[in-house]
Amino acid sequence: MNIDLLPIITGIFVGAAAGYIGSFMVLRRMALVGDALSHVALPGVALAFVYSFNPFIGAFVALFIGILIIWLIESKTTLPTESLVGLMFTFALAVGLLITPEEEIFHALIGDIANVTLVDTAITVVLSILVVVVMQMIYRKFVLSTVSSDLARSSGMSVSGVNFVFLLLVAIIVALGIKVVGTLLMGALVIIPAIAARNMTTSLSGYARLSSLIGFASMLAGILIAEWFALPAGPIVVLASSAVFGLSFLFRKS
Repeated sequence: MNIDLLPIITGIFVGAAAGYIGSFMVLRRMALVGDALSHVALPGVALAFVYSFNPFIGAFVALFIGILIIWLIESKTTLPTESLVGLMFTFALAVGLLITPEEEIFHALIGDIANVTLVDTAITVVLSILVVVVMQMIYRKFVLSTVSSDLARSSGMSVSGVNFVFLLLVAIIVALGIKVVGTLLMGALVIIPAIAARNMTTSLSGYARLSSLIGFASMLAGILIAEWFALPAGPIVVLASSAVFGLSFLFRKS
């Protein structure tokens, strides 16, 4: 079996970064936000197919517009973020399904990692590393704003600014993952490794690292299994991470 390294490199970087950022989403009880945001990317992906440009660009632009709208509305209302994301999710999904070419709908929904290019891989590696580095830079502020937004504001911190940067990092990861597992399954890439890691550690710093490792391992295993059996990689990656979650109960920490 001849193994193409580009899909593997692309996948493991996305998996590791998604697991890492997903741990913070679970920490803030925003797990379903990642799933909903992946559907917000669909109109951008559809336009990329229609006009033949890189799907990452289309996905990221759609996500950026989505999180900007959510962030602006959030600053003007007391509605929870999940409700606003739900609004964007249903609207974008409806628009995306209408404009996605029929012959591309399968790839848009479950990904097409077998056809990644060298440019796709380079973008993924650079941006995955950037996401992790930026998250580490805002780590203390993020944790403080999660524990107590009032305390964070009293210390002079811009909570809305931290929230926007965090949503932007999530958008980057979701946009990168669309090529791997598609808009339908991307939410699992940030949720499942994080909740599996939550079962196995009580350390906050160790939690993020373990979640990243599970994302890495699940992606690698999923891609190799899919390649071996000639199956779509996206669903297999999700099943692999789900298997890890099941096994995590054997090592559950109280």
